[in-house]
Amino acid sequence: MTRIHASAVVDSKAEIASDVEIGPYSVIGPNVKIGAGSKIGSHTVIEGYTTIGKENNFAHFAAIGGAPQDMKYRGEPTQLIIGDRNTIREFTTIHTGTSQDEGITRIGDDNCSSNAQIAGHVKVSDWAIMGGMSGVHQFVRIGQHAMLGGASALVQDIPPFVIAAGDKASPHGINVEGLKRRGFSTETISALRQAYKVLYKDGLSFEEAKVEIQKMATANSADAATAEKLTEFHDFIAASTRGIIR
Repeated sequence: MTRIHASAVVDSKAEIASDVEIGPYSVIGPNVKIGAGSKIGSHTVIEGYTTIGKENNFAHFAAIGGAPQDMKYRGEPTQLIIGDRNTIREFTTIHTGTSQDEGITRIGDDNCSSNAQIAGHVKVSDWAIMGGMSGVHQFVRIGQHAMLGGASALVQDIPPFVIAAGDKASPHGINVEGLKRRGFSTETISALRQAYKVLYKDGLSFEEAKVEIQKMATANSADAATAEKLTEFHDFIAASTRGIIR
């Protein structure tokens, strides 16, 4: 049975799974969908065309699904789509997209966001960490298992597995501890560290680095897990339109 506090305001048109918990003074809009096992803390607002997956945990005072921060926005039904098992901590804001792109802000699975401001069109993969008081610019992508340090301003893409930090976020190595916690092998972590070195430390041009990382993936074909992660690293940076952090 859905547990909705008496002081919460939930629009009758919202689609709420039967076991969702909604805390005091929270507000849920008419175009919101919330999946099974999710928990919404007190004083949280979820609005707009927002779809939330299963087992997500929203702390109090989060602002989710608000209109995009775009002066050209004219009320188009843009969306926010959040995956499963994400932890959205206090004072985090996540906006919908705008019609300037595909109109969708996407958050993947198993991410943690702490007092982060995530603008429209942002794409967050799985298992990413966004530290307190960090800000993410429109159209930026955050790769899987990446980590954005607290009080960082991110204006370009973070490649998968990379740590970024600073008032203008810059790369600070591979997220080794995070990868160990996720069960990555020593061989895979070592290969990703080498790929990071090729991209950031060896003095190669961006195009040259992409070629070398693709060669690394091919050379590791006997180790399927390592080859897969190297390919994901390569494909992410190759697809960047805003550029990657430098």
